[in-house]
Amino acid sequence: MPSPAFALKGRKVDPGVTNVRNTASPHWRRWLSPEHWCLVPFTSFNENEKARDGSHPPVRFALAEDRPLTCFAGIRVEGWASVLKVKDGETTDDLFALLTTEPNAEVGAVHPKGMPVTLTKPKNGRRGFLLRDPRRSHFSARSPTGR
Repeated sequence: MPSPAFALKGRKVDPGVTNVRNTASPHWRRWLSPEHWCLVPFTSFNENEKARDGSHPPVRFALAEDRPLTCFAGIRVEGWASVLKVKDGETTDDLFALLTTEPNAEVGAVHPKGMPVTLTKPKNGRRGFLLRDPRRSHFSARSPTGR
């Protein structure tokens, strides 16, 4: 997603944002309505752990050993014009970012800043997932476990 203006001061490119932590920020308000919500399917995800030797090996998280398909909650914008790379100049792209929340115990041990909002159950037995309104900031993240 497009970076907030303060992050672009003195820069010629907008590398974008992959994680949206602060949905109360005025920058994100225009994309928090339902027409911008999206689901990002996954079976597992990695966070890098800081090892004693200074390396950052990946740690994999999944809902279960068999890595069932589930979804992250995200927001998207279609047809955004910006300069992502100087060599490419201005391009028009479809962009998305993951919404994040406070980490659970397993993810927090590796990445204390946050974790993706994980949707694990269809609401009321309906097919598909329903996402709560991100403007209300009360997501409940299910616990991806397993290293």
